[in-house]
Amino acid sequence: MNNILKIILVVISSSLLFCACQPTKKEEVKTVVRIFEGFHPLLDQIIKSTTGVFRGLNLNSTADSIKKVESSLPIETSQGHLYFEYKADSLTNYSIDYTLNNDSLTEINLQINSDDLELTSYLFCDLKDYYTNKLPNPTEDKGYVVYNCFEGQRKPFVVSLSDNSSPTKGIINMVIYKDK
Repeated sequence: MNNILKIILVVISSSLLFCACQPTKKEEVKTVVRIFEGFHPLLDQIIKSTTGVFRGLNLNSTADSIKKVESSLPIETSQGHLYFEYKADSLTNYSIDYTLNNDSLTEINLQINSDDLELTSYLFCDLKDYYTNKLPNPTEDKGYVVYNCFEGQRKPFVVSLSDNSSPTKGIINMVIYKDK
């Protein structure tokens, strides 16, 4: 009986020693670099870049440059049209519809849908603030916020933003198009 007790003690102490000698795995903490500090984190995912008018793109971009910027393949594609859908989280998704004419981007349609009405309101205000800082002097009329831009030699363009939410579903629409 004494020998059995000694064997058990040796096994336990060696297993404790073995566990104590194992290096502990450090969990890497990934720091996410924010693009739009002070705004909701979803803007980092939706707008993606401070360059360009949207996602690092400007009007007149080509279909190939759009495909390089997007993180997935288009859901729909046709002559002059690229359509993408993304799921931001369990309550929110968004779609981007690019319209091209002769392989030149002429219009961008963004629609954000969310079951979280508070988030929708927050995102709408952040989008308004972001584009107000980027394209000053917006006009507000009948629920639309419109930003007119005249950048140097480029043709003017318009950013139109609206909150079309219902009492149960948050819906934000943004259209960026060439001004005629």
